[in-house]
Amino acid sequence: MFKTTGEGGAFPRRPLQSNPMNSMTGNDPRPAGASPLPADILDEELDALRAETPGLAGQTFLLSCGASLMPRRVVERMHDYLDLEARLGGYGAFAASEERLERVYGSIARLINAAPSEIALVENATIAWQLAFHSLDFAPGDVIITAEAEYGANYVTLLQMQRRRGVDIRVCPSDEQGVVDLTALERMIDPKVRLISLTWVPTNGGLNNPAAAVGRIARAHGIPYLLDACQAVGQMPIDVQTLGCDFLAATSRKFLRGPRGAGFLYVRRAMLDRCEPPFIDHIGARWVERNRYELRDDARRYESWESNHMARLGMGEAADYAMGIGIDRIWRRCRRLAQRLRDGLASVPSFRTHDLGACPSAIVSFSSDTVDPQNIVSRAAARGIAISTSSPESTRLDAERRHLPTLVRAAPHYFNTEADVDQLVAFAESLIRRGDG
Repeated sequence: MFKTTGEGGAFPRRPLQSNPMNSMTGNDPRPAGASPLPADILDEELDALRAETPGLAGQTFLLSCGASLMPRRVVERMHDYLDLEARLGGYGAFAASEERLERVYGSIARLINAAPSEIALVENATIAWQLAFHSLDFAPGDVIITAEAEYGANYVTLLQMQRRRGVDIRVCPSDEQGVVDLTALERMIDPKVRLISLTWVPTNGGLNNPAAAVGRIARAHGIPYLLDACQAVGQMPIDVQTLGCDFLAATSRKFLRGPRGAGFLYVRRAMLDRCEPPFIDHIGARWVERNRYELRDDARRYESWESNHMARLGMGEAADYAMGIGIDRIWRRCRRLAQRLRDGLASVPSFRTHDLGACPSAIVSFSSDTVDPQNIVSRAAARGIAISTSSPESTRLDAERRHLPTLVRAAPHYFNTEADVDQLVAFAESLIRRGDG
């Protein structure tokens, strides 16, 4: 099924071909009535996926929640474009690649069940979120509802808008499972509410907020809904029609396995006539007369002229790669590996997990009563295990509510093995046996 080349750091360049993962999904033309594809990724498929991930050589990588490892195909796609720029210059490379660059909009749209005209390609998820947020015209007394797990970058922007415009920030409490309390959210709705802002999967805590249920509430009351999907894209199925969000911001570099410096913004078609980007240039708008401009009629009004086309191509390739494997299959495997890790860490004396919800994400957050978190990360790195820390500032409201310290976080992805997970658990056990602190 696959050409397995073995795991290695440097790899030979070869022409890009059709996605080798298509045979794993419905793109494989099989006879009607054939048995369904397996729920999990088979061993031989996993071997091929790992062989297509050069970064796995020499390390156990459990940090897809930070910046994941790019597949070989993604790297090659970007290398090819960079070579083209070296030969033709930036304008020539763009002209030669314009058709392929245009297809990236379709790839992202298919990934989240949107229309290509509802997709803007931007530098990162923060830019995407900020563009959406600042396209709403807030006035003194307007209310913004958010949740206790809102990400730090988003929340400081809410505070800035509070300072500049006098908006009121209301924080919806969490229910007994730690997810946003939908009953409380309904009670908080009144005519002053101008926006509901939600982080779907926080940077730590394992939480998987009920984003679609929040969307139904927002839509029922006609309130714009901005969803931060950074940690969701590439990890779990996303359908913006089901989610009911008006804006969705996401990055390339995390579970989607694309490059840094690329992200996207989804803008629901109905919102385009209600919002104007906070800044525009002659890509987002046409200068039609000396004193008049016309905004584009699609989401690209949120884009600007200068962009990293190489990274955009890498992000598009990463989206195609993930869909070739099957997002449902990725989600099932991620959850299974993460639960194995939680169970293993829970059995280690002095180690505690801090994850919430009945359907947690693949981000596993933990701490030790006796070992400093940065010590855990640095010692793990010395063993070839890539994990990281997450400070309370990242999710201050949740951290204060639960009295959380700086956490260690690990995030197995579909290319990880059970042995990878068990290696981290064994490492934690070794710290306790040695009495390291």
